[in-house]
Amino acid sequence: MKQKDLEIILQKVPFYERPNPFIEQYMTPANIAADIIFTAFKFGDIQDKKVVDLGCGTGIFSFGAKLANAKEVVGIDVDEESIKIAKNYAEKNNEDIQFITKDVKDVDVKCDTVIMNPPFGAQKSNRWADRAFIEKGFEISNVIYSLHQTKTIPFIEKVVSSLNGEISYKKNYVFPIKQTYFFHKKKIEKLDATLIRILMKYVKSANEEYILDDGENINDLGKCKLEDAKKAAENAAKKINKPVFIMKTVGYIDPDL
Repeated sequence: MKQKDLEIILQKVPFYERPNPFIEQYMTPANIAADIIFTAFKFGDIQDKKVVDLGCGTGIFSFGAKLANAKEVVGIDVDEESIKIAKNYAEKNNEDIQFITKDVKDVDVKCDTVIMNPPFGAQKSNRWADRAFIEKGFEISNVIYSLHQTKTIPFIEKVVSSLNGEISYKKNYVFPIKQTYFFHKKKIEKLDATLIRILMKYVKSANEEYILDDGENINDLGKCKLEDAKKAAENAAKKINKPVFIMKTVGYIDPDL
């Protein structure tokens, strides 16, 4: 499928019937949604992967991911009406997508890739909501695609860094918002938005073993669990009077752990 064909199909995804300004319900334009899906596809993060669409709304990213040959797609949103619309559209088009009504903080579905357009934080009730979405993304996946107002990217970069992630890719868009709510003064407000691809630098797991390595005598310094690694490395370094690194048993070295 070509990107333009996907865009045409995504234009048919239903809009919100009664959009709620307090949770910033704005439909991601089909051209932007299709471009984000194709970007993720080119990185190998869609095909044959389990994809979660956080804050899915009526499911535009969910349908896009499924059409791009995702193995499994789960769309999650706090708004029951949006989920109902998404489910009905999926059934009508025979698309095997699971849609769940749940607050982002309660999501516990693990996946390969998260794709999301979290609230921009324009409403006071949603201030810092983008951080909550990113934190949840880190909990359930190692790859995150997230769309944000461009002016907030410096803040988002700090959030990502604090969570031990890194932004591997960025792309800018002009995001049109149609006159939807009573407080909108223009027929179309155009916002600068930026897509970021976020990767975890390493995966923490209390069940994984770590090797203490001085660069010469690997394994001689012993093994330990993650929660004990830093302390063990400090003690080993004191004994041999030289730096000690922490290495995963699978062979990944992370001197900053």
